[in-house]
Amino acid sequence: MYFKLDTPFSILSLKDFREDQRAFSNKLGENFREWGFCGLKDHGIDTDLLNDTQELFKEFFDLPDDFKKKFFKPSLHGARGYTPFKTETAKDSLIADLKEFWHVGRELSQDDPYRKWMPENIDIVEIDQFKEKTNSLFFQFDQLGNILLEAIAIYLDLSPDYFHEITNKGNSVMRVIHYPPIKYHEEGERAEAHEDINLITLLIGGQQAGLEILSKDKKWFRASVSNNVIICNIGDMLQRLTNNFLKSTTHRVRAIGTEMASSRYSIPFFVHPNPDWFIKTLSNKIDENNPNLYPEGIYAEDFLQERLKEIKLM
Repeated sequence: MYFKLDTPFSILSLKDFREDQRAFSNKLGENFREWGFCGLKDHGIDTDLLNDTQELFKEFFDLPDDFKKKFFKPSLHGARGYTPFKTETAKDSLIADLKEFWHVGRELSQDDPYRKWMPENIDIVEIDQFKEKTNSLFFQFDQLGNILLEAIAIYLDLSPDYFHEITNKGNSVMRVIHYPPIKYHEEGERAEAHEDINLITLLIGGQQAGLEILSKDKKWFRASVSNNVIICNIGDMLQRLTNNFLKSTTHRVRAIGTEMASSRYSIPFFVHPNPDWFIKTLSNKIDENNPNLYPEGIYAEDFLQERLKEIKLM
């Protein structure tokens, strides 16, 4: 059942965080508790840079498959560069998603010990300023993610800088997605129902119809926002850390009716922790009424590898 609501969750202004961190953090946390999602305006992402990057990728995705596949590196398991149409499959799904995408990650020096987990980004020299613009947009997303993690830490009664050293070399990924027009009777969805792997996700492109989120009472809500709003949501790593206090919400992307005839583009930024961070349930989220649901901790990299296998990128 669908409820045609533009935003079942609230739209918050990042300006309010600068003025009253506790009040903003509480509103953010309340939305995450109810929906696992929240909208954010006045977020500081440069509009011109964003528009330029989106145009670069529209140009790329319009190119022939043979050219695009030159940037597909199976040995990287989707960590960088191009992943072709119908490659990724949602956990527990038998049908691949109807999408193609490009991944940009953190740029590290050659001697950085984290380089073993984070390969160098792939450039498309045929597209002017490709690497420069994509790396710049990654950096702005990364900075925004740090601010939102500060707000989440405050909501969880932790030090505001709790996540700083956990994510300062985080294996975060900016994914630029193209959902092509869907052929008549083509099997599958643009993105089958799933939960995100990481800590939090920041999404640009929510103004285009298709995103659906599953409520606590198991009803699907269609969510769309204005062009200047970023959609934020909880991932499974934060769910584990908080003992399900902040839950990762199931969501999907579907095309209905005339939406099938058009392409859809979006840019989610998946905020990941450092690969060697050990995910262990917060002690202040465990008590006699809330036993530890994740008694065995796990390293972030091991958790990521498990999930990449489940979605068939490994």
